[in-house]
Amino acid sequence: MGAFFVPEHKRLTSTCCIIGLGYIGLPTAAVLARSGHRVIGVDVNAQVVATVNQGLIHIVEPDLGKAVAEAVASGALNAQLTPALADVFLIAVPTPFRNGPNGIPLPNIDYVLAAARSIAPLLRPGNLVLLESTSPVGTTEQVAAAISEVSGLNSDQLHIAYCPERVLPGRILTELISNDRVIGGLTPAAAEAGKTFYASFCQGQLLTTSARTAELVKLTENSNRDVNIAFANELSLVCDRLGINVRELIRLANHHPRVNVLQPGCGVGGHCIAVDPWFIAAAAPDITPLIQTARRVNDGKSRWVIKQVQERAAALEDQLGRPARIGCLGLAFKPNVDDLRESPALQITTELMVAGLDVLACEPNLSDHPTIKLHSLEQLLAEADLLVFLVAHTPFKGLDLAGRAVFDLCGVTEHDGIA
Repeated sequence: MGAFFVPEHKRLTSTCCIIGLGYIGLPTAAVLARSGHRVIGVDVNAQVVATVNQGLIHIVEPDLGKAVAEAVASGALNAQLTPALADVFLIAVPTPFRNGPNGIPLPNIDYVLAAARSIAPLLRPGNLVLLESTSPVGTTEQVAAAISEVSGLNSDQLHIAYCPERVLPGRILTELISNDRVIGGLTPAAAEAGKTFYASFCQGQLLTTSARTAELVKLTENSNRDVNIAFANELSLVCDRLGINVRELIRLANHHPRVNVLQPGCGVGGHCIAVDPWFIAAAAPDITPLIQTARRVNDGKSRWVIKQVQERAAALEDQLGRPARIGCLGLAFKPNVDDLRESPALQITTELMVAGLDVLACEPNLSDHPTIKLHSLEQLLAEADLLVFLVAHTPFKGLDLAGRAVFDLCGVTEHDGIA
């Protein structure tokens, strides 16, 4: 069974306009095209539009290049700068955050509302509007209000629903089809319309609910991960102080039938886990101390790493009689992707450079970076005095590191199956 298998009895043909051709929008466009839909991909970045129309991709994701090339060659997918008439409109644009009071970042849905206003003049009664962008509770209602303000159509005339993506980078094409989906409608009819649409390409269970519940479901999933990773990261600090191998500790603890401790890292990154908990905290700042503390623990782990690298570099400088060269291995937020959003590895590398350390950075999934000069793995192994493993990319596994100074934050150098 291939990643794009869609049962014939589920196939339907519609025109889908996807706003945002990023890490979610572009793979979704490819899957929809393969499933029999005609897809119009929209992005504000002219270079992204041109790249997609050449059948090429601008992000790293397994099998995506072939999928997009096939979709464009068949005529099922084309990209443009502005929306067009369609049956289904799917919004998949970023939802960053801005600084807020009391140290709690506030969600920014400006891109979502701009996307809603851009499609509003094209909407016709009966159209389906889906929001997939991770959003604070109540955003789907604001989308409906923005659409109504421009078009005069309300949520009884349109089907407006929220359906959060829940895919893992590196497995997006598979999980878009196999994962269960939660579809929250502003009306029961909207939820059912969304369910019918997702059934055209999803094999997972399709669960309907209200828009507000679906919005909080997405935030809850990632906040749960963040809290559990914070526990692992805090354990790693305790183990460092007590001289214990944290990964051995976790491996042994997880032999308990009701314990599943996650693995620590250099922090927490990605647009979801590092951001979504703040969306909940911003909505209820006085009753979310656990969620807020977990966020600060995970951010604090990155600051701890920076301090540790500085101390190790200073010790090496004393031994070498010259400034130590620090090799930072990995800039992405997780293994084997090029996604730098909210990446603690990128933050750590950047701050070490700003602090004046001699840093060589290696990110095998990127060809260049606007502010950091990238070096090959071979260069780092040849020139760095201290190797700091921040991301467990596959090329970093199985290296001969005998006699090398190594600081492994991701378990990539451990060979006993516990990394």
